Amino acid sequence: MTSLPFPISDRLNQLLSRRQFLKLGGVSVIGVSALGSLLSKGETNTPLIILEQAQGIIIADPTLCVACRRCELACTEFNDGKAAPAMARVKVNRNLNFGPKGAYAGQYGQGTWGNGLVTPNFCLQCAHPVPCADVCPNNAIVAKPPIHARVVDAEKCIGCRMCQRSCPWEMMSFDAEAGKATKCFLCDGKPKCVAACPAEALSYHSWRDLTDKVPIRVAPTSVIPPEKTTTCSGCHQK
Repeated sequence: MTSLPFPISDRLNQLLSRRQFLKLGGVSVIGVSALGSLLSKGETNTPLIILEQAQGIIIADPTLCVACRRCELACTEFNDGKAAPAMARVKVNRNLNFGPKGAYAGQYGQGTWGNGLVTPNFCLQCAHPVPCADVCPNNAIVAKPPIHARVVDAEKCIGCRMCQRSCPWEMMSFDAEAGKATKCFLCDGKPKCVAACPAEALSYHSWRDLTDKVPIRVAPTSVIPPEKTTTCSGCHQK
């Protein structure tokens, strides 16, 4: 299989570990003293949000992508019954853009004007702790059988968009008409985007942890609720 190029951003050349995410997402915000006070009150009975690991993951080879964006259309037409690339769970980005102020280097910032590489991006189906699930105030992000992909339970989702602000890879989507967050659930093991790709740039594989290999795009700005950080303190002490 073709090796996957994962260019590192000039702006964000430090990868976030999941422990660092907890710090950025909540523990560092509420502070050690706040955690201490909660622990002293014995408020540690809230169940941990530990999702069963997903069995699959979609991987893209940017060197094969032809930027047709059929994957985005296949995603929304199958899942939402409408052609709406802006809310697709796969997000195609080109590292070269032009606008009123001239050329902009784009997502990765490699080269003076970008390197022109087109990169389809997908949910990494994070292992515990799962950023989007951890910050959800309504526990609306769950693991869905049979492959245990992380999905948004529309009945529980209140449209607060906290999950969007928590994902370091910006892979959460939002349906403005429905007022609900959405995300890739791997089409229950038969991804429509993979089937629709004419260049075979997308492939479906057994899950592997890529969170330390794919550069983050933004630092999370949402805050993990204090009751959730308390229950995580046993295994995330630093």
